[in-house]
Amino acid sequence: MLLSRSFALSRLLPIGLLLIAMACIQAGASLATVLFPAVGPATATSLRLIIAAALLWIIFRPWRWRVARRDWGNLATYGIALGAMNFLLYQAIDHIPLGIAVALEFTGPLSVALWSSKSRLDLLWVGIAITGLAVLLSLDHDSDTSTLNIYGVLCALGAGACWAAYILFGQKAGAVNGMQSAVWGITIAAVVIAPIGLVDIAADAADLQLLLIALGVAILSTALPYTLEMVALPRLPTQTFGTLMSLEPAFGALSGLLFLGQALGLLQWLAIAAIVVASVGTTLTGRSAQAIDSPYPN
Repeated sequence: MLLSRSFALSRLLPIGLLLIAMACIQAGASLATVLFPAVGPATATSLRLIIAAALLWIIFRPWRWRVARRDWGNLATYGIALGAMNFLLYQAIDHIPLGIAVALEFTGPLSVALWSSKSRLDLLWVGIAITGLAVLLSLDHDSDTSTLNIYGVLCALGAGACWAAYILFGQKAGAVNGMQSAVWGITIAAVVIAPIGLVDIAADAADLQLLLIALGVAILSTALPYTLEMVALPRLPTQTFGTLMSLEPAFGALSGLLFLGQALGLLQWLAIAAIVVASVGTTLTGRSAQAIDSPYPN
């Protein structure tokens, strides 16, 4: 009896930690929108990346490990993809609801998962995913947002493409440098992408309250999820990890509803559910779980 309880706890604890991490990442995205009226999404991205990089350097101290010269190419591409993904996602959620933006962005890892999967059910999951996307991109929704801003949609899809690149190059970098790859990736993203948002930085960006909000975004979106991930992933089967990751669009929609008041219509919720089902399906019937490097790039 004691052994079974111990086994259940050892399995439930990492699952709980990953669920908390997903909730944190989407809560961080919601909190980031508070910065948009004062400094804009580009500057908000810059502040988040700079603060997140500083926090991860303090926590993981990457200078203790040497990176081989041949690995810098993958690390650089990984970091640029990570930074561009953050930039495009923040642009997207400034124009369209968070849940829809995350669902559209999730086409990136879903595409990688479907590409790597060899299951005969692939066509079914592709069909379900395309149906969900078609509903999200349609012009008639059962909500107050009757139309979707085309710029926001394109930015969300662009973020998805960057997420796919993040996965592919992150795998190569992570296979050699482990968690230090994430630290270097965030650092490279801050160095390359953050200056875009600092060009037109407003005087308000130096306001203590805004800096504290940016700190909260960095903690919720990066430092805390990565730390929880480090504890949880070694204790979970890869397939379980991939299945849990598939819930990301649902967490985005719930976060938008709870924190931003972004109520979605029934068709939009069903469309997001379809994308979740397609992702879960590719994870359970194919090799998709092995193609996903980290659930918390945003």
